[in-house]
Formats: sequence, C-alpha cells, structure tokens
Amino acid sequence: MTEPVILADVVRSDFVEGHHRGSVVVTRPDGSVDWSVGIVGEPMFPRSSNKPMQALGMLRNGLPLTDELLALAGASHSGEQFHVDGVRKILATAGLDESALLTPVAYPLDDETRDAWVKGGHGKERVVMNCSGKHAAMLLTSKLNDWDLKTYRSPDHPLQKEIRTAIEDTAGEKVSYVAVDGCGAPIFALTLSGLARSFGLFAGAAPETQEGRIADAFRAHPEYASGSTRDEAELMRATDGLFCKAGAEGVYAVGLADGTGIALKLEDGMPRARKVVMAATLQRLGITNETIENHLHFDLTGGDNVVGQVRPHAPTFS
Repeated sequence: MTEPVILADVVRSDFVEGHHRGSVVVTRPDGSVDWSVGIVGEPMFPRSSNKPMQALGMLRNGLPLTDELLALAGASHSGEQFHVDGVRKILATAGLDESALLTPVAYPLDDETRDAWVKGGHGKERVVMNCSGKHAAMLLTSKLNDWDLKTYRSPDHPLQKEIRTAIEDTAGEKVSYVAVDGCGAPIFALTLSGLARSFGLFAGAAPETQEGRIADAFRAHPEYASGSTRDEAELMRATDGLFCKAGAEGVYAVGLADGTGIALKLEDGMPRARKVVMAATLQRLGITNETIENHLHFDLTGGDNVVGQVRPHAPTFS
C-alpha cells in the first residue's frame, strides 16, 4: 500500500534528528498526474486551500467583489489592519456589521499584529479571525440571494451546496466526505490530485473567467490573500503567474500559468516544512528564483545561533 514518504529532513548540528513525511502531486494542464509521491488518490481535507474554490461558488451566485476584496474573500489573512478594514467593507456592502460573523473569536494570526492588537487593549474578536474575509463574503452572497444569514455555515444551506458544486467542478471529482473546518464552515474532502487539478485550472484560466478573476486577484494582491510577511505572498510576488494557497495540517497548493497544478500534504501537519517541500517541488519542475531558493530551508536555532535546518530530502526530489 502506498504510504507517505520522507519529504524533508530535520538536521541539527549536522545530525539528522528527524523527518517530515507526506505526499506531493503535480498535475498536467489536462488534469492528469505528471509526478507524485506518497498518497495522492485518497480523500484528505484541503482545509483553507479550498478557499479559492469556495470563493468561486460565491462568484457564481452574485458575489460582486473584485481586486483586493475578492482576494480577501479567499484568504487566511493575518489580521492586519487593512484586512480588518476590508472585512468591514464587505460586511457593509451587505448592510451588516461584524456582529453577523459566525467565525470563532480569535487573535490576529500574525505574531507582531497580535502583540500590537493586545497592547491596544483588544481581546479575541471574530473580525480578526483569519477566515473572517471568507465569512463576510458568505454573508454578502447569502444576503444577495435572500438566503438565511443565521445558518450560512450549515452544509445544507443553499450557499454551501453551491460551494460544494464549485469544488467538485474544478477538482474533477466528487466530494467524498463533509466535516466542520476550524472556522465552523463545512470542509469538503478531495484527493490531493483533485486539489492540484483545481489549482492548475484556476491558474491557467483566462482573465475574464471567474476562476481567472480569483487567481488574478491573489496574484495582484497577495498580501490580502495571506499577509504582508507571509511566505505565500512572497512566492506569488516573486514568481510570474503563480497562484497559491496554504491550509492547516500541512496542506499547500500551487497553480502555474500554464495550467500545471501542485498539491502537498505533510503527515504531521507541521507548517515549518510546507514552504520547503513546495520550493523543492518547484525546483524539480525547473522553476527557481531567489525567493524559492530562500524557501528551501527553515532555520533551526540553538541559543541565539542558527545550528541547523529543515531541508528537502534529496532522494525524493531527484
């Protein structure tokens, strides 16, 4: 039986003290699998990597957002002030305020932003939770369609049924399981191959299509799709045509302008190896730049010094 493979080594003071295992798949523009390791044909939860597809379900049902606010609708944002302002703009378009949000209360995702938020006298709030852009867009879409605003997170809500259809359409497969994501909204299980296919479709779509509009919003406003200092934003800024979205539990998906899709999942769910494995996969495809080179390692410290790295497991990517 296929099992997760070693994707990254944990090396401290020249001693390999551990590994990160997982699975990676690359799909061609036609959706077929080009290269894979590990488990890529069994159900998994894409977590927040599903957000662009969720945004597509909303666009199909009248969501009027464009540019940075469309990127925010598909974001796992850092809770920076411009993110909070954007969420409030989306809610205001629906004639609502943040009390309508059904996100969990939380602190900003970004460490420095969180510290400043707390120093400013704030506690946990729904509006700074990283999924609040998506939830605000869900409320706006529901309001425009006269759908119930209190139950928009229910899998049986018309909005969530439309989102499920959009996910299935772009992944080229049926959702195999429905659960509750960390934000309380439904999460729809796909194969890792299906997730890669979807990202390839979005990234290669024409600009006038709804899929292309979402990918272009991410590319043009990567700080709204993630955060000012996030590695996803760095990768999109540095790599022409690349569109990406990370998710919890070590999930990461990328689409390239030619329609190539990439998706990975780390078995242990730790985020530190996520960018390392994606950088190694991009280099295996012949794509590199200074940012990708920098993403090839995650530094490990000992005292005040860097004493090791999480780095790609070379045999896997040869």
